[in-house]
Amino acid sequence: MNGSAHPDDEFHPPTNDDPFWSETAWFAFSVPERKLAGWTYPFFRPNQGVCSAAVFVWDDSGDQPFNCRYYKQFWHLPLPDGPLSDFELANGLAYKVREPQRAYDISYHDPDGDDLSFDLTFTAVMDPLSTKTSGPDGGHLDQLGRFTGTLVLDGETIAVDSYGARDRSWGARNPFGPYLMSSGAYTATEMPYSHATSDTASFQAITANVTDDYPMIMGFFLRDGEVSRLVKGRRAILERDATTNTVTRVLVEGADELGREFHAEGETVSRFVNFCNENLVGWNYLVRWSIDGVEAWGEQHENYSTGAFRKYLRAQTGAAPRS
Repeated sequence: MNGSAHPDDEFHPPTNDDPFWSETAWFAFSVPERKLAGWTYPFFRPNQGVCSAAVFVWDDSGDQPFNCRYYKQFWHLPLPDGPLSDFELANGLAYKVREPQRAYDISYHDPDGDDLSFDLTFTAVMDPLSTKTSGPDGGHLDQLGRFTGTLVLDGETIAVDSYGARDRSWGARNPFGPYLMSSGAYTATEMPYSHATSDTASFQAITANVTDDYPMIMGFFLRDGEVSRLVKGRRAILERDATTNTVTRVLVEGADELGREFHAEGETVSRFVNFCNENLVGWNYLVRWSIDGVEAWGEQHENYSTGAFRKYLRAQTGAAPRS
């Protein structure tokens, strides 16, 4: 481990020999005026000696891996030789800690050509918030921040200067069954993840589809520099596209431990469906939010196991399962 790095900026040694012990390091950026968003998502399986790595960019011109602006995911890359705080994968994705727990350099250069490259810096607007979601030996961190830098897409250089998010997780992650997103409080086939950031008000929320109101499981509210965990809240779909049944308007509201309440309504401006790992799939939306009248930008995710997502989509089209 790099002596100047924070332990949670480094790989966490597996506490057992479970082949599905996993570690992730996700970053999500956007260029709101272009309705363009992008992800980097390396997924490490140290007990198997492999990792996957996804890099994709979408806007409102395409919402599938085969018609979006850019999509490339490798499933069986070798683990990096160096630490998580300074590594480069064989697919051209590289991370480097600039300031422990606060600033990170993220770069990517397409290994097969010139379709996509970028050099970005994520600078946090809050300390990472820890939530234990993977049992006593696992952990999870969420953090909001701002991305700056440049992105070259299909030969066009695009400036990036907007808010976004990152998270980290480590621990055993069972890839089987329909309840991949379940927590200790709820067993659900879908657990939407919402986040939004502005200069004065921001939030992150995870909810569950156990009722029509999608009750709050966990999250936080950030206002005027002060972060507090959410104690209650809900998410609701306000409007769907009549043709695709995808979300066009969404509501998130909640209250935090300090007694502060917020009401956020979001308009989705572009969407993309992707696999986060081999059995976790769903819609990702770039969202223009209004948090109590303050404009913010972020995302809305609808995550399912592949089986649960298939049943959900077929139910929307009236396709009944065969007996």
